[in-house]
Amino acid sequence: MSARETILAALRQKERTLPHPPAWRSRRAFDNLADRFTAALSNVGGEVIRAESLAAAVERLGEQLEALNAQKVVVNAEAPLTGLELPDRWPQISWHIAGQSEGDLRQFCAGADVGLSSADAALAETGTIVLTTGPGRSRLATLLPTVHIALVSTARLTTDIFTWTAGREGGLPANVVLVSGPSKSADIGQTLAVGVHGPKRFMVILYEETV
Repeated sequence: MSARETILAALRQKERTLPHPPAWRSRRAFDNLADRFTAALSNVGGEVIRAESLAAAVERLGEQLEALNAQKVVVNAEAPLTGLELPDRWPQISWHIAGQSEGDLRQFCAGADVGLSSADAALAETGTIVLTTGPGRSRLATLLPTVHIALVSTARLTTDIFTWTAGREGGLPANVVLVSGPSKSADIGQTLAVGVHGPKRFMVILYEETV
């Protein structure tokens, strides 16, 4: 037995199975989660558009796509986006639905004007949305386009990341991304640059929905 094998064998004899500590839930509270989220995201350069329903949110989305003169839009295949029949609503736009449309997703995203997603959660404390990857839910759709727009229900609002972590169920996703405003960097000469590592604009259309 080599020295390495001897050490590993000794370590295995010392192994103990211990339970993970419970997720910590913060005691923070806000009078209005939607108002706090809106203020926090706006403070870091993000944009929040409020809508009274999903139907109204789709109208606001159409207004933004028109204002942006969007020609190419990539969409993550997740609720509520999958049920909106977006290509039929705006046939003048070239659409790519992640995991469903033919063609190279990366190449399309690199030239897309807008990336659309929903979110697993919206954290009121910091104005952050939580994105996870999986089938039809690509990081490229929210990273490469110039503008990222997220349709998020108020039912996804929670206080902070600790409360979300404590309340989530199921196994861990392959990837979790926290988005708090447009991409920013000040690596070179401490000069703030926007859009270096991701979208230059980040919008959340926050629509009312009860649990």
